[in-house]
Amino acid sequence: MKYLLRKVLLYVFIAWAALTMNFLIPRLMPGDPVSLLVERLNGRIDPAAMSAIAESYGITDDPLLVQYLDYLGSLARGDLGLSIGLYPVPVADIVMGALPWTIGLVGTTTVISFVIGTALGVVLAWRRGKRTDLLLPGLTFLNAVPYFWMALILVLVFAVNLGWFPVSQAYTPGLAPGLTPEFVGSVLYHAVLPAITIIIASFAGWVLSMRNMTVTVLGEDYVTMAEAKGLPRRMIRLDYAARNAILPSVTGFALSLGAVVGGSMLTEVIFNYPGVGYTLFQAVQNQDFPLMQGLFLIISLAVIAANLIADVVYVFLDPRTRQEG
Repeated sequence: MKYLLRKVLLYVFIAWAALTMNFLIPRLMPGDPVSLLVERLNGRIDPAAMSAIAESYGITDDPLLVQYLDYLGSLARGDLGLSIGLYPVPVADIVMGALPWTIGLVGTTTVISFVIGTALGVVLAWRRGKRTDLLLPGLTFLNAVPYFWMALILVLVFAVNLGWFPVSQAYTPGLAPGLTPEFVGSVLYHAVLPAITIIIASFAGWVLSMRNMTVTVLGEDYVTMAEAKGLPRRMIRLDYAARNAILPSVTGFALSLGAVVGGSMLTEVIFNYPGVGYTLFQAVQNQDFPLMQGLFLIISLAVIAANLIADVVYVFLDPRTRQEG
């Protein structure tokens, strides 16, 4: 389809722009990773090794174009450089160690909050003008509450005061990671409170947006015409109203999925959860520019991929996009 092909080419160009910016920004900033590393180690580096370390960070006297081609070649091999804060650990290893935690926690809770919020929003739209409208002020309040504040309240009540859940970490210290019942149970137990925080803080927005869109669609002429034809109410509500009302939410959901890779930084920081957001926070604290660069690149590519998936879903949900092609 021409529509889909145009979108793919657009996102390929955006991905190239993101890669290029990721290459240029560190080289346009004052200072360099080697100087930071020397400062961090109090100068305890053999001067003979300085050139090798500089080369490992891609800092050479080669022309910028040659450095750029080397950079693209390194990315193709999955080489994101070496961390400063955890030198000489590769950035790719740190990112791959943090990604499963973030995807498991934030990804799962994002899907759950979207499904619950969208379904509840449709129901509230169908029952507008009834007692269910009494839920709207509470949902509006939840939507306005900052999620980090919600996290702090839940930690204070359920972890500190009641002691029902652990305060921090992703599993009990001392356990050997593996697919054992003890480790899996510990991971799920530690994830309960952060997951509840993210779901409570995000699902209200999905409810309100889906309700408002569904109410708007239910007032459209084609819905009125369908009702006049005597079509079943279930068909009108699902095929005519909900299917069209969910289109804007698909875009928002795709962006949320892209943001999953970035993690809910403040939530992960509050719970000391070893995800991408917490890793990025530590990288900023340690001035670990190679690690920040690698994390920003992964987050950017994830958002681009999520938008591309949203456009593909649009092709199946909205026939108008197929007609444009």
